[in-house]
Amino acid sequence: MLDKALHFTSTALNQFLKNTFSLNEDKVVMNNLISPNGDIPDENKNKIVLSLLNIEQETNKQFYGRNQQLNNGSYVNVNPSERFNLDLLFSSNFQDYTETLKFLNATIQFFQANSTIDRTKYSNLPADIDRLNFDIEKITYHEMHSLWSAMGAKYQPSVIYKLRLITIQAEETIQTIPYVQGIDNKAAVK
Repeated sequence: MLDKALHFTSTALNQFLKNTFSLNEDKVVMNNLISPNGDIPDENKNKIVLSLLNIEQETNKQFYGRNQQLNNGSYVNVNPSERFNLDLLFSSNFQDYTETLKFLNATIQFFQANSTIDRTKYSNLPADIDRLNFDIEKITYHEMHSLWSAMGAKYQPSVIYKLRLITIQAEETIQTIPYVQGIDNKAAVK
């Protein structure tokens, strides 16, 4: 589910940028900012780079049972789905600083216009995703400095969005509970 949500976000933002600037080439890439050897990956150059910063489990639990009804009337006992919030970094990595700011501004415009993505706007949203909710993350200069230092990268103009409530369900059945087919009144009369 994580990969589908991030891939869809990347694709939707990329299409927005291509339409906005009348481009033929892709301008968004999902990637690490720094390769394991410490270099900037070639595929990041002159792109908006989408990187997953953090995965946080949503602590507000849903209030529903573990049983799900099947088409035949039986029930299956499954573990409840888990919900997560994802912190996403969008860094603008262009050689020309004016281009850097132009594409970062357009990225912010995209999320301002699409703080919620659902099927009313995007019919191609993957079937197992109901919606994607984006909130801008406010971090201080010191937090930003610590983040870039921890990543081992030199600062690039960037923005962080929290993608809220991605649901993950393994669909592993713990137990099947047959449906009631009838009541035996004779056994109850004894």
